Amino acid sequence: MGSRASLRTGLLWMIGVGLLGFVSAAALTSLGVRMPTLVAAAFELASIVGPTALCWVAVHRAGYRRPEVVLAAAAVTSWTGGSIFYLAMLLAHSPVTFPTFADVGTALFYALIAAALVVAVRRRARRVSSSMWWDAVVGALGMAVVLAVVLDRLLTPALMGHGPLATIALTAYPLCDVLLLVTVAGVAALRNVRMGNGWAVLVTGLMIFSAADLSYSMKAAAGSYLYGTTWDAGWILGITLIALWADSTVRDQPARATSVASGAVSLAVSSGATLAGLTVLVLHQWLPVSTMALVLAGVTLLAAAARSELAFRRLARLARLLRRTAATDELTGLPNRRAITAEAEERLASKGGRRQALLVLDLDKFKEVNDSLGHHVGDQLLVRVGARLREHLGSGDLLARLGSDEFAVLMDDAGRDEAVPRAVTLRAALDEPFVLLNIALHLSVSVGIAVLPDDGDDLNALLSKADKAMYKAKSASSGYHVYSSVDDADAASRLQTVEELRTALVTDQLVLHYQPKIDLDTDEVSSVEALVRWQHPTRGLLYPDAFLGLVEEFGLMPSLTQVVLELALDQAAVWARQGQPLTVAVNLSASSLVDGNLPDRVTAMLAARSVPPSVLQLEITEEFLMADRDRARSILARLRDGGVEISVDDFGTGYSSLSYLLDLPVDELKLDRSLVYTMGDDARAAALVASTIALAHSLDLRMVAEGVETGRVFSELRRLGCDQAQGYFMSRPVPAADLDHWLNNRPEHDWSTDIASAIPIRLSVVRGRDAELDAGGEPSAAGQRAGSR
Repeated sequence: MGSRASLRTGLLWMIGVGLLGFVSAAALTSLGVRMPTLVAAAFELASIVGPTALCWVAVHRAGYRRPEVVLAAAAVTSWTGGSIFYLAMLLAHSPVTFPTFADVGTALFYALIAAALVVAVRRRARRVSSSMWWDAVVGALGMAVVLAVVLDRLLTPALMGHGPLATIALTAYPLCDVLLLVTVAGVAALRNVRMGNGWAVLVTGLMIFSAADLSYSMKAAAGSYLYGTTWDAGWILGITLIALWADSTVRDQPARATSVASGAVSLAVSSGATLAGLTVLVLHQWLPVSTMALVLAGVTLLAAAARSELAFRRLARLARLLRRTAATDELTGLPNRRAITAEAEERLASKGGRRQALLVLDLDKFKEVNDSLGHHVGDQLLVRVGARLREHLGSGDLLARLGSDEFAVLMDDAGRDEAVPRAVTLRAALDEPFVLLNIALHLSVSVGIAVLPDDGDDLNALLSKADKAMYKAKSASSGYHVYSSVDDADAASRLQTVEELRTALVTDQLVLHYQPKIDLDTDEVSSVEALVRWQHPTRGLLYPDAFLGLVEEFGLMPSLTQVVLELALDQAAVWARQGQPLTVAVNLSASSLVDGNLPDRVTAMLAARSVPPSVLQLEITEEFLMADRDRARSILARLRDGGVEISVDDFGTGYSSLSYLLDLPVDELKLDRSLVYTMGDDARAAALVASTIALAHSLDLRMVAEGVETGRVFSELRRLGCDQAQGYFMSRPVPAADLDHWLNNRPEHDWSTDIASAIPIRLSVVRGRDAELDAGGEPSAAGQRAGSR
């Protein structure tokens, strides 16, 4: 490596000294001081042999793997050989006639250096589009037009009276230079072709070399050429710069490569070429222009026209693509909101107010899928949903994705009577489970329906009405709802409630009621379940069914979970200080349990209150456990390792599986109230409860029955060996102070008298709860289920 660097340095010194000496000799000659021809030839020989050697050193360094460098070295060698032959003729005082071997060497130089240019460009322009090549052609033709006019004006008068061979030889030099410069102009028109930092050096060298050629041809034609002038130094300098380009090409790293032309430069070259062609054709009316220049000008304009046509076609294709992209949902490939709006407007315009029914579909609890399984699974699910909905469309239906988990179906020539059956069909289509990551995901969808022109005169109005109906459908047992004017007030009320909820989360409006769990062996109370209520400033005490749906929908569940945990642990700390330690169970939603920071936050909250982890129990649902078992195992294991108990709520419904009970860290099972509620009158339900209790005990798990509302059920659970029970037969959920009073004053082993006799239900403060109360004045099992979240 060191020897190569030394050789390169020596060659550069040789080139510099030779070129300096030759230029000095030429300058003295111009001043009338004639330096001996032998001395000038020695300097010239050093200055032309040096670049040749430098080229071949570069070839050797590249291992002959760079064809453009090999071609450039061969071109420089060819010119050097011709120049040495010319010097030998001068030193031998032989007459110089046309053509000579020197001219052959120069001709080979042009062919080889042009080939080097082509190869260099091809190596770096493998992905150049057809339009860029057209830019290159137009730019090259424009340069050809300009040079043809220049040569015609400069050379034609000088060549008058010369013989055919002399004329050909003298014309060949500038014509070959024209071809080189035309090639350079074409390359300059190529955008984003990275040629390396030496490209400017090469272009400069070719231009200087071409200028020297033109000067030589003009002087030789006029008979005034004299060897050894400063114009001869142009050849040597041009060859030197070409050699330096070959050297830099090998030495350049890919990261240093630079773009030949930006879009602006390319446009300027192409536009300049077109202008040159037009100028020549216009000037032909007043000035004589050669036939070659006229032909090149015409060809340039034709090429420019072809390039423009190609550009217009590409712009048209791009415009169509942009329109299609702008109207298509990127994820599902379905039309988007813009597309369905345009389609509705077109139908209205062409069909004169014909009825249009709009169905807005929103996937229920889709956020839990994203939170539990990740957004990539959520995206796959949306694609599957879109595909399944498409299979159940009518001939005049347009399906679109509005965004997130919302879809819309625009039905042509349809009213309410046609829209409702279609809503039922689409809901049934999504009832079939979707299998992703080997997990069967069960979806439900809420559908809002609005009809044009009854509910609005354009799609934007219709979307607004259908959206309001969709939110109403979320609470409807049918899962769909047709818009009515009453929904406007409901929508406004929903938004107001959400804002009030945000305030409630930070102003202590949320309170907890506690329902005791009775040990069926000892009748002792060692744990309670905390249930959230909203003490609304104007509407009174609100149960969870009045606001939990909005909490989930608007992403407020993390904040609510934090508040509930803090309130529950604060109360647990109070009971611990009073000498009556109670374990407090808190329900957590699936969206809260996917929070990887939950175990650390729970640990910090326990430490801040100086209470042991055993005072907290977290109740989760089977649905979460089955949705993402790996995530469940990780989070639950961290919580349980920290001393927090884990209870599976609503056990026995939907997703029950023996395998997860073995795989996941669980301490307790809570038998779903739907089984407990019916076991007093249904022998099969009682048998199922008995087998479930036996299963729990065989796995060393505690069994709790919730929803106990009669003494008969209470006694049967005790007989079957159930560990704990909670329900309205013993106590409804009550504030902490009332629970303290009940615990201190409850009759020993007598559940015929419960807290209901001491704390009457206040129906007047709970708007809309009357339908959830049974004949005895207590909330029914169904009502308590809604209030337990």
